[in-house]
Amino acid sequence: MSVDLDRNVVLRGEAELVERAGRLFFACEEFACAATDQNTWALPGLRERIIAERHRIRPAPAVRKLYNPAALADEESERRLLAVAAAGARVRICPTPLPHETIIVDRKVAILAGPVEGGVREYTVVRSPGVVKGVVSLFRATWETATELADHRRDRPPALSEESLRILGLLGGGLKDEAAARRLGMSLRTYRRRVAEILVLLDADSRFQAGLRAHEFGLVG
Repeated sequence: MSVDLDRNVVLRGEAELVERAGRLFFACEEFACAATDQNTWALPGLRERIIAERHRIRPAPAVRKLYNPAALADEESERRLLAVAAAGARVRICPTPLPHETIIVDRKVAILAGPVEGGVREYTVVRSPGVVKGVVSLFRATWETATELADHRRDRPPALSEESLRILGLLGGGLKDEAAARRLGMSLRTYRRRVAEILVLLDADSRFQAGLRAHEFGLVG
């Protein structure tokens, strides 16, 4: 049973949201989202399935993502957000507290997520023109005061893991890749993949530039 978009409805949990309102995610020209961080979907695989399906839509919808700095709180989150931006979404970071999650589809439908209660999050699907217009206006106003992801990252160090910091230290020590990988107890392939990920996080084009950036941020001695 799909959602009757002529009225506002409350859905319980991600599974019911996708089952009854999933087509909203797949058939849109413009998609906007505002959230505190990226931990908005508790059910494994659903977000990935929606993203993969949306990538098959042609032409692809224009996507804007608005997050608080908490979306970059750790290395994994930052890599994930960089991947979102690389896939074509415009991403901005806003210091003003944002709701749990607000989604706007084609400026016609808004999906408002509530907090998790009893392990379940409620989603209110809103079609009322006046309410949607208000949500769109709030999103636009916040978007205009937010900072582009690249600009936000330029003046702050990435939240590197202990392993990444150790790899940086070994890079600075001039160890060859084979020796560094053995010291860390990882394969050469894994070591080189991790080095490549660190270069992306430091916005560096080379290992030398990564070392300079690491020193600028005080990540290495």
